[in-house]
Order: sequence, then C-alpha cells, then structure tokens
Amino acid sequence: MAQDAPFADQPDLGYAGFALDRLGDGRNDPEVVAAEARSPARRTALLAGDRLALRPAADGALRLLFDQAEAARLGAGDPQIFLGRSPDGPVFAATVSEDAVADGVALEDLRALASDGRLSAPDLALAGCAKSLLSWHARHRFCANCGAATAPAAGGWRRDCPTCGAHHFPRVDPVVIMLVTRGDRCLLGRQPRFPAGMWSCLAGFVEPGETLEEAVRRETLEEAGVAIGRVSYELSQPWPFPSQLMVGMRAEALGEELRPDYAELDDARWFDRKEAAAMLERRHPQGWFAPPSAAIAHHLLRRFVSG
Repeated sequence: MAQDAPFADQPDLGYAGFALDRLGDGRNDPEVVAAEARSPARRTALLAGDRLALRPAADGALRLLFDQAEAARLGAGDPQIFLGRSPDGPVFAATVSEDAVADGVALEDLRALASDGRLSAPDLALAGCAKSLLSWHARHRFCANCGAATAPAAGGWRRDCPTCGAHHFPRVDPVVIMLVTRGDRCLLGRQPRFPAGMWSCLAGFVEPGETLEEAVRRETLEEAGVAIGRVSYELSQPWPFPSQLMVGMRAEALGEELRPDYAELDDARWFDRKEAAAMLERRHPQGWFAPPSAAIAHHLLRRFVSG
C-alpha cells in the first residue's frame, strides 16, 4: 500500500517510540533498582494527574527530566518508579502536587503536548509511560484478591500483597479503532465529547473471549449498524488515559446503509478520499476536520487517503 502520497511528511504517532532500556530482568532485583536510584545521574519525570512538569531549557526546548535535588525541591512523591536507563543515566517517574511546582516550572497538559509538537517523540513516549504507571499505582493500592494494602515492587512495575502473597502487574486495556471502508469511501463518526466539527474512526474496548477481528465486527455493527467482512491490522498506539493499547484496524464494509446508535454517536456518515484529505488538512468546506496528527485515527485516515 502506498503511504507517501499525497502526504510527503509523516507525523509522529503520539506516545510511541519509548527509547529507554527497561531492564526487564534487572528491575526485579531490589539491589539493582536501589543502585539506579542512588546514581548521581538519576533524573525524574514529574506528573500531576494528566499534566507534565516542564522547564524551558537554554536552547528553547522543554526539559521534562529533573535531577534529584530539583525533584525533591518540587515535592516528588511516592512511588518512585524506575522507567529505565538512558545513555545519560537512570530515569524515574513520580507525582507532584500542582501547588508544589514553582521556580519557572510549568505543568502542561499531556494531551496538548502530543498535538502541538513541543516534545520529541521519545520524550512524549517516556511521559506517556510514566503517566500510565503512576495512574495504575493510584488506582490499585489494595489487593484484588484479599483487599489488603499492597506495596510497590520491581521498581514500580508490580505491586505485592504482604497478606496473601499475590503479585499484581500493570494492566493495559486493548481498544480496537477501525477505519471502515467500502470502495473509495470511509466511515467516520462523531461522539458527543468531540470538539465541534471533528470526525473520527469508530472504536471500542475488546471484550473477554473476543479476537480483535470479532471486536471490530461487533463494535461497528453496534455503533453504526454496518456488517463487516475482511479485517486487517494496520498499526498500534499506547494511549495513557489511563492505560490503553489502541489497535488500529482496517475493515471492509459489506454494505453502506447506516443505522447509528445515537446513544453512542452524535452521527455517522461516509466520506470519500477527497473529503478525508480535506479534513486532514483542515480545509473541508463544512469546517469538518480529522483528529490531530498524534492520534492513531489521523494515521489510519492518512493511509486511506494515500491509497
């Protein structure tokens, strides 16, 4: 499939491109993690909910990693999660209070940072990973098996129950997001929470006992009333709100009649390639537009437009 025309430039996929060595075996050893935490080269990413702490650097770029003294001064809290090791040293993540941030440090919305291009792809991926892990720790403080309080382990990549001995690992929820096509047209929908004028691909969580292909067929039939034939994989994206894996799929519709579920969608309609291209470039005569370039839906549409 050609993917380089009519768009010569290919934007980065948001939150993808994690570049650290995760030390998958070493992080299970408390002594290894402790040594990484003591390293003078240790740096920390700091988040307050969905907002990332950033400081302008001398070259005008935004700096998201703080040394140990800076992180302590800004009120870095527990758990201190070991994200991995970069060529410059170990990298951790921690939460901060919005009130504690000062001294030229700003809190920036992580979704906005994915869209405005002010962070590099590796930095955005690092921030997304940190956000997912910190959110998981905040929501899983108690054992799902016995109800006792759990404690972080494996550098923050696990929580252990001291009462029943259960080990709990960060979960990732799979979501299928599909560009449904029929010939030279694609199916897009609008959800009530979307900005006015934005249309996107249909999507939904994968349910227990389902393959990705089955989830695509079920969700498309439920949301738009369209039966699906062939389904193929395109690409995937980590989505840290709070922790999902967006699985981008291409689906061939068996018909064009639409029966939207208006409890799920404001509307659904077919768009031809010319319209889809105009929406990607924000020049559609109706003012309609596609999701921003950091979103996987944007990339699915670009591939469709490119033929």
